[in-house]
Amino acid sequence: MFKTLATLGLATVIFGGTITTMMAQDKPVKIGWAAWSDAEFVTKLAAKLIKNELGTEVELVQSDVAPLYQGVSRGNLDAMMMAWLPQTHAEYYAKVKDRVETLGTVYDGAKLGWIVPDYIPESEIASIEDLKKPEVQAKLSGTVQGIDPGAGLTRLSEKALTDYGLDGYKLQISSEAGMLTTVDRAVRREKWFVATSWSPHWMFGKYKLRYIADPKNSLGEAEHVDVLARKDFKSDNPKVAEFLSRMKLPISDLEAAMFNAQETSYDEAVTKYINDHPDQIKAWLGEQS
Repeated sequence: MFKTLATLGLATVIFGGTITTMMAQDKPVKIGWAAWSDAEFVTKLAAKLIKNELGTEVELVQSDVAPLYQGVSRGNLDAMMMAWLPQTHAEYYAKVKDRVETLGTVYDGAKLGWIVPDYIPESEIASIEDLKKPEVQAKLSGTVQGIDPGAGLTRLSEKALTDYGLDGYKLQISSEAGMLTTVDRAVRREKWFVATSWSPHWMFGKYKLRYIADPKNSLGEAEHVDVLARKDFKSDNPKVAEFLSRMKLPISDLEAAMFNAQETSYDEAVTKYINDHPDQIKAWLGEQS
């Protein structure tokens, strides 16, 4: 159900030895990404267009979020396309902001939150505050299903547990794949659950889910997802940098494409997106419609 590339040897790429900055035509463009569905789609979409339309080879490097920021800031990665700002990745960005450059925003209106299935009545759970009800806590087994330990959503969810006084709950650290497995199994049995989630995500096209209210804004408000590049990338590879600066997707289009990727494959979904959006692709490439 959840497909990712095999993890590459990022430790070697990011931490191994001294890297000499070279021009884009001499080396592939290295784009880092973490195993989140939205990041996988936009990164593979960009890679295909960079290779096929700009004639530049691309190397995709998969890792957790923190090493991606480190890799770009040290110049061992050329770019990443999943900087959730201003809040989710605030701590990571603050450490590297003077050593990276923002090329543009891939999409606006990104959101973090906690979700429940629609078959749980809103009279029972409409807000994070409702999780304190003893009967609700019992049905949820005192568990909030989480994702990766290094994710910004994990950090903010731990903060939410404290902010709302949910002492009887634990955040189940896992991964996106683990969270999705939990959601899938629970939905099949119509079992109660609350899980950490974000938009855009393909699961909103597959399951009937809803966000619950966060009156304390512990999980933040709408964000933008940016492309970060190493210093000097613009001058080293202006064609690719300009392309990445223009690449922007409506969030509804992205969610539809992500759902298609789950039903087929990311390669097929990327090809379909390119074929279905010729004018948009031309604009990204700086061509006339």
